[in-house]
Amino acid sequence: MAKPNDLDLEAEEIVDAAIVILRERGLDAVSMRNVADRLGVSTMPLYSRVGNKEALIDAVADQLLADLAPAAGPDEPWPAYAKRWCQELRSRLKLTPDSRLFLGAGREAYVEASRPLIGAMRDGGLSTDAAVQACRLLMWATVGFVAMEQASSLHAARARRGRLSGSNPEGVTPEEADELFELHVGLITAGVAGLHDG
Repeated sequence: MAKPNDLDLEAEEIVDAAIVILRERGLDAVSMRNVADRLGVSTMPLYSRVGNKEALIDAVADQLLADLAPAAGPDEPWPAYAKRWCQELRSRLKLTPDSRLFLGAGREAYVEASRPLIGAMRDGGLSTDAAVQACRLLMWATVGFVAMEQASSLHAARARRGRLSGSNPEGVTPEEADELFELHVGLITAGVAGLHDG
């Protein structure tokens, strides 16, 4: 028998509950049973409103990446826009553990989020192929960078600032991680620009 609030449950509430679980306990804990328990309902309305677990994870990815792309400034060079785009992606990914496991580049949410970046690159003179390639390089580099931040003791308690950001083998400070990320993106955009110049 359905609980009284089963009938009033919206898909958005289900996705929100899944995101809370993801942030608290990681991707392995996001199950239809755990989401239902958090909401105080049976699993039936979850399946009828969002589908299976894969559809739920797709919806989580869609919500986490919704409106990811910042607005491009007038006459903003594409490398500057790419830097802001990557910073926003990094910020979003850092909100949840295990983000690299469920935000694969084939997901529609990633495709939609990448369109403005590809557009800025094309407006900046890159061919479509070069823009898509550059977008993929930047996206994968950002996801990998965040994966390293999340999976390691990057910000070691004994870490002290090295002469160069990231040069201390004991770890890095949060400020150094930010500097390394900026360097990371800058090297990729400079490399792409140099490769496709003219």
